[in-house]
Amino acid sequence: MGVHRDHRGHGYGKAITVAAAAALRELGSSSAIVCTPSSNAGAVATYQSAGFQPLPERRDLYRDA
Repeated sequence: MGVHRDHRGHGYGKAITVAAAAALRELGSSSAIVCTPSSNAGAVATYQSAGFQPLPERRDLYRDA
C-alpha cells in the first residue's frame, strides 16, 4: 500500500488499509498482518490508525556471503 507524497496526510492510506482488511474478511480471512520497518514512521502510523496493533520488533536474519 502506498500513497503519493502529494496526497499524504488526508486519510487515504488508512482508508485503503481498512478497505483491504474488509475485503479479506469478506473472502473468509479471520486475521491480517502487515509488516513494515519500524523506521517507516508514516507506515506505522497508518497501520495503527487503521486498527493494527504493533508487535515487538524482530530483526531480520541474514548470512554473510
